[in-house]
Amino acid sequence: QVQVVESGGGLVQPGGSPRLSCAASGSIFSIYAMDWYRQAPGKQRELVAHIDDGGRTNYPDSVKGRFTIFKENDKKKVYLQLNSVKREDTAVYYCNVSGLDYDGIHFTSWGQGTQVTVSS
Repeated sequence: QVQVVESGGGLVQPGGSPRLSCAASGSIFSIYAMDWYRQAPGKQRELVAHIDDGGRTNYPDSVKGRFTIFKENDKKKVYLQLNSVKREDTAVYYCNVSGLDYDGIHFTSWGQGTQVTVSS
């Protein structure tokens, strides 16, 4: 079983730069992707950042140039640096980790989410 825990959310002023953290633990043999999603009230969950096992990243246009995803492989951690946040970045941010467990079985696990509220 794989556990995923996010942290780092909270109340942020417009233009601020919060950093979110995500740690994966449990029966993890390898990780091939770590993603950040967000879900705003009344909206669908959307992908905001992706990083694969080779360190390649991908972002939607809505956050490109403002958000940065990076990871620490050996610690099974991934981070999301949010810069120049706007009110429309207010959402619950979720971490998703995909990989193989020690039985060779694919897993994809979600964290419980962390709230980011952008407000003055």
